[in-house]
Amino acid sequence: MNYLRLTALLLLLLPGLAATAQSKKKSGGGGGGSGSGYSTGIGLRGGGYSSGLTIKHFLSGKNGVAIEGLLTTEYKARGARLTILGEKHIGVPDAKGLQFYYGAGFHAGAYQGRYYFDDDRFYYKGRKGDVYFLKSNRNGYFYDETTYIAFGADLILGLEYKLPDLPFVVGVDYKPFFEVYNGYNGFYNDAAVSLRYTF
Repeated sequence: MNYLRLTALLLLLLPGLAATAQSKKKSGGGGGGSGSGYSTGIGLRGGGYSSGLTIKHFLSGKNGVAIEGLLTTEYKARGARLTILGEKHIGVPDAKGLQFYYGAGFHAGAYQGRYYFDDDRFYYKGRKGDVYFLKSNRNGYFYDETTYIAFGADLILGLEYKLPDLPFVVGVDYKPFFEVYNGYNGFYNDAAVSLRYTF
């Protein structure tokens, strides 16, 4: 995914979305659950294992429940992951616009490359300088050219802050996940910063 193109597209859409948000504000519409100050947010998430597009939508009512979708890739991985999370938001007392949230969900994706298969079982004798079994060597790096399906379960814990008088929310989160791929599994720790335009 070309993040430069995605960023340019978001910047082109912002003026129209801002006008929509202002008209809703004047007509008394908008607003989300649990004092979030918004109904839907779309933006970018930058993390170690999950960087890409994030969309969060609060369900109707004042219970602070939201659904978040992530369409991400990760550093050095050739592929993408779709993650769906259910989240419960709780306002922080005496801190308007600040919310704590937690939740869980699942993901599925497809990957190609050495990152997911850096494993002793793929070497003849070990990791340090030995031949990589059934892999091709390109400029000193080893790659597995096969595309593998991956899926797993996610947890999330975070804080987000709705900027006053601006249609943006900034968030930080910790999202550990369990993943199964090509008969192997692993547990990963992921953390990220997000910026969303809200309406």
